[in-house]
Amino acid sequence: MDKQFFFERNLLALSSLNPGLCSRLSGAETTLNRYKFLESRSGEIVPALIDAAGRAHPLHSLIDPRREGERLVSTINSEGFLIFPGLGGAYAAEAALERAGVCRVLVIDYDINGIAELLCSRDYISVLGDPRFCLMVDPSGEELETYILENYQPVLSGGIRVLPLRGRTEFDGPRFQTAREAVETALVKVSADYSVQAYFGTRWFSNIIRNLTNAGIQDSPFPPVRKAAICAAGPSLDAQIPLLAEQKKRDRAFIIAADTSLPSLLRAGLEPDAVVSIDCQHISYYHFMAGMPPHIPLFLDLASPPLLASRSSRPLFFSGGHPLGVYISRRWRPIPLVDTSGANVTHACLSLAETLGAEAVVIYGADFSYPQGQVYSRGTYIYSYFANRQSRLSPEESLFSAFLYRNPSLAKVPGEEAGTWYYETATLNRYRAMLETKAAGMEIPVQAAPGRGAPVQIRQTRRGGFPRILRLFAAGPERTSARSFLEEYREGIKALPPLGADSQSYLARLKENERAIFTTLLPQAAAIKRRTGAVKPGDIIEAVRDYCAGAIDKILAAKPG
Repeated sequence: MDKQFFFERNLLALSSLNPGLCSRLSGAETTLNRYKFLESRSGEIVPALIDAAGRAHPLHSLIDPRREGERLVSTINSEGFLIFPGLGGAYAAEAALERAGVCRVLVIDYDINGIAELLCSRDYISVLGDPRFCLMVDPSGEELETYILENYQPVLSGGIRVLPLRGRTEFDGPRFQTAREAVETALVKVSADYSVQAYFGTRWFSNIIRNLTNAGIQDSPFPPVRKAAICAAGPSLDAQIPLLAEQKKRDRAFIIAADTSLPSLLRAGLEPDAVVSIDCQHISYYHFMAGMPPHIPLFLDLASPPLLASRSSRPLFFSGGHPLGVYISRRWRPIPLVDTSGANVTHACLSLAETLGAEAVVIYGADFSYPQGQVYSRGTYIYSYFANRQSRLSPEESLFSAFLYRNPSLAKVPGEEAGTWYYETATLNRYRAMLETKAAGMEIPVQAAPGRGAPVQIRQTRRGGFPRILRLFAAGPERTSARSFLEEYREGIKALPPLGADSQSYLARLKENERAIFTTLLPQAAAIKRRTGAVKPGDIIEAVRDYCAGAIDKILAAKPG
């Protein structure tokens, strides 16, 4: 068969699943001799890369490339998401797609003209026509990272493995190195997100559905602010409170306090203008045990413990990006969105200041470290917590030491001033980096007050020239009552079809609303998988459906009010 026959046949198979790549390949050059095509002893076509000296380098076995691909894939256990850097003859990808446990195969390669030559050499329709297969040609690192973040769900996909085609990746090392780094970055993010879901997935769900009644009475909008001051609870806040008070008096700054810092501010006689809380754990309540003036607005993530709403006469709920929060905003009532992707309350405070239209922000108490071994500013909950739990055999100092040294990544770092030092951890470093990234991308000036801890380096490109956007923090109208929404949501969960063995095609078969409902179950699935040790995705999802429906039933069975 001639090259044109194979090329057109392969493009036809590709067109329905990846029309963008199909269009690019249609305009590619196929006569540049990037490859030479050899015949193996088993009769299969083996692509051989041509180097600058004109030498051919076969990418597969010249004995039996298909058998070679099968052996490579047989080395994996039950991984469901496979990444193959290098296309070649796609023999390993073909073998992978024949395994029942494989839900996604991603092939990464470079040089659109070289790929076009490959598609002229043999029939690739067994992979190109499979909905589990994706070929990315000349992707940027950002595109690769985005693809993995959007398509790799550990609960459904199981493990993930990278199986490079060595002859191809070594020939084009720098570009495949970029791909490898993008994959690693994505997997770090997926792992961190999944770990959090595994611990808090069911608690998020329970809190969100129990908060809907309070979220339903959130009617009055919150006006925009001008100058904003954000208070974290690092030890440096003790010395910075006079500076904060001065800024409030001079600039009439609107003080947004992280819930952890609230007791410290009240202890110093400084009342914040708003408090933010995002932690779903009941330990958040400790931040309010010393009291909180009820007139202070309390901004709460929908996944916050429902008890917290009672601490303020004006609780204001926002969606932090949980899939159920997104679904609620689309199907029940639009809830203001605040970026909580930084995974810490200081980042959420900065996001809220941006949402409220602040024109400048100063951050206080953001140490993201433990200067001289001190963990929090004075007055925060941990001091009274440990004071109440100390004993003769376990004094307060030992409790603080145990809290400090429990982290295996703890490292001592010299401070900027002579004789000073601080402890840092991998988690706090990550929080600081995410805050710096958030601030760097904002249009308004953001600065951090100098402190004793790890310096917050905010490198902004001052854009300027943009008119100030005045925003109102307000929820949209309810489409129905909270009770009616929960009833409809429960029925939607119970009506989802069984998952079956092929999770990838399952998602493709779902209708739009079914897919949206299914997505809201994934954080709970991670938690239930961790709790029960279940392995099969179908068993996990069935357990999640029962859990979620049961949790909603308890709320519906409760008497109103």
